Amino acid sequence: MGFACGFVGLPNVGKSTLFNALSHGGAAAANFPFCTIEPNTGVVPVPDKRLDELAKLENSAKIVPATMKFIDIAGLVEGASQGQGLGNQFLGHIRGVDAVAHVVRLFADSDVVHVSGSIDPSRDLELILTELMLADLDFLQNKLEKSRKLFRSGDPELKLELEITQSFIKDLEDGRMPAWNREDPKVRAVVASMQMLTTMPAFVCANTDETAFRNFGKDDVSKKLIETAAKHGMEVVPVCAKLEEELGQLDPEEAAVFLEDIGVTESGLERVIHTGYRLLDYITFFTAGPTEAHAWTITRGMTAPEAAGKIHTDMLRGFIRMEVVSYDDIIKYGGWNEAKLAGKLRIEGKEYIVQDGDNVFVRFSV
Repeated sequence: MGFACGFVGLPNVGKSTLFNALSHGGAAAANFPFCTIEPNTGVVPVPDKRLDELAKLENSAKIVPATMKFIDIAGLVEGASQGQGLGNQFLGHIRGVDAVAHVVRLFADSDVVHVSGSIDPSRDLELILTELMLADLDFLQNKLEKSRKLFRSGDPELKLELEITQSFIKDLEDGRMPAWNREDPKVRAVVASMQMLTTMPAFVCANTDETAFRNFGKDDVSKKLIETAAKHGMEVVPVCAKLEEELGQLDPEEAAVFLEDIGVTESGLERVIHTGYRLLDYITFFTAGPTEAHAWTITRGMTAPEAAGKIHTDMLRGFIRMEVVSYDDIIKYGGWNEAKLAGKLRIEGKEYIVQDGDNVFVRFSV
């Protein structure tokens, strides 16, 4: 599994329609709030042209791409942090994903009623983030008293947790997303253990119609949205559900021509996936041979045994060595064996950090 991305947004911003267009998941989509109550889930292959090229060179009988899970979460309303709408149930569903796509509406449709009565994606984004900040603030204030009591034990880890809790409370009370030292592994570990809504990797998914998609970044509404998202440290990915539905019905060659005609190089699905991978610092390595070509998703910085464990736990337990050829060398020399003959195969041990695009063969014994 690549990663799980949760679609979050106000009711009637087109989350379920967008979910269906990207994942072909068949989620219910209707013009009334809380059409989605229980999360809908769809699994899609992660597009990677490198995997297709490796499969051709190695004459692989089967291609197994990495996959990504989309989760369509019920609509959030003002007051969700205090139990309004689906309240805590909604917030709990968010905590179950790896990354969050905040869906805001840029499409105009008089038949689909906006809960706030007008199209203003910047306002909607601020409302969503405010509810998440209020929920986290309530969580941290309850946690603070417990942290203070435990701090009396003198444990340095508890001291760090208390300091982070106090810092986050101040940020949230000032209307800011929490900030912390992302380079410090101890700080990262404490923040991860808190499972806060506002510290999760997140980006904005602008749900557009064709007109808004073609004008994105040029008109005042989308410019303001980009500025609002940037203020909170997020990027914006415009996606048009109608165009994605049309792309889903085309073969790869036809889809490439279609994208070129509308002036973009990637589909909305590809942009959402690539954005998520960047946020989570994920990379892809490959195993390729006559039986199958397989893409594997790992976190950047994983060692060879850890990456091997993604293929099979026995490989982690009994790891001996990893034989590695880079994707570029396989393409340059025309295959694994050809690259090996050219002296491009490397023997790596337990300390090796797997790189994006590595094609590997694992030696192990159990």
